[in-house]
Amino acid sequence: MPKIDLSVSAVDVTRQLCDIESVSGDEGRIADAIAETLAGHDHLEVERDGDAIVARTSLGRPQRVVVAGHIDTVPLNDNLPTRYETEDGVEFLWGRGTVDMKAGCAVHLRLAVELTEPNVDVTWVWYDHEEVSDSLNGLGRLVRTRPELLQADFAILGEPTRSEIEGGCNGNLRAEIRTTGRRSHSARSWIGDNAIHRAAPILDLLAAYEAREVEVDGLVYREGLNAVGIAGGVAGNVIPDECVVTVNYRFAPSRSGDEAVAHVRELFAGFDVVVVDLAEGARPGLDAPLAAQFLAAVGGEAKPKYGWTDVARFSALGVPAVNYGPGDPLLAHHDDERVPLEQIVENERGLRAWLTA
Repeated sequence: MPKIDLSVSAVDVTRQLCDIESVSGDEGRIADAIAETLAGHDHLEVERDGDAIVARTSLGRPQRVVVAGHIDTVPLNDNLPTRYETEDGVEFLWGRGTVDMKAGCAVHLRLAVELTEPNVDVTWVWYDHEEVSDSLNGLGRLVRTRPELLQADFAILGEPTRSEIEGGCNGNLRAEIRTTGRRSHSARSWIGDNAIHRAAPILDLLAAYEAREVEVDGLVYREGLNAVGIAGGVAGNVIPDECVVTVNYRFAPSRSGDEAVAHVRELFAGFDVVVVDLAEGARPGLDAPLAAQFLAAVGGEAKPKYGWTDVARFSALGVPAVNYGPGDPLLAHHDDERVPLEQIVENERGLRAWLTA
């Protein structure tokens, strides 16, 4: 795999990365290209862990930051190779990965090679398997097996934020709430006990639930509690003896995972509640001195991140972290995934200004 040409703009580097297909599980070629591009630069110590690439400066600076992004994408749908488009006077780069999140990775790659004397020591990370099972996540693997590589005073994750700063993230809980009954022939339903009907109070609770808006360190996070699935029924002439309502709770980072579980169990007291997925949120991280400097360099106002992102992995390590990357998150995974060129330029400007101030 040849090196990425870094003599061109960050926009063109984005296009090079996007045109290397790297659906989750097939990141080998793009990891090879990034590793080859980083090789031979004396200011960087480069390590590879599977298809995750870590490049570190060791300049003796009093503070260290991590700048990270994932190199995999969701599956293609006739949206490669990339192309340039203009819509309502705005220039876009169109194609899979442009938003989520190779534009951010391209900016990081250019700056990693170019900035030989940043004002802090930097750990640059490009990691694999973000779009699939949590157990495969490359950053999670590094947290478990090489946490020393991720120790820092502050971290930035290149998740798409329209090149605005989004602090922390909501936590994420998924639970199955089960009702049981007794089977019978539907022609004689009175001798059975319909488990689906027994689920009606669960849906009533969800429909009436008023989600909180919670201020955490100056940012207001919106929570959400919703049914995202329902399963029940045996056959067209059988009264069902089981029904499962799957509930998703997005909770503000002021709540721990244990507190979120307790809230859901309290709300659905008397029902069989099984938690099947739980991810802690992350506080905004904007009270760290480096975060204040970063916000000043980028400009604008920080916003909350409503969805869960890998900033939570840094938070679990005690590293305050924010999201900052080009692209509209509403277009992530979209068949018409596309990023405004100006957002790539702005993202590079913001990171460069902060790292060289």
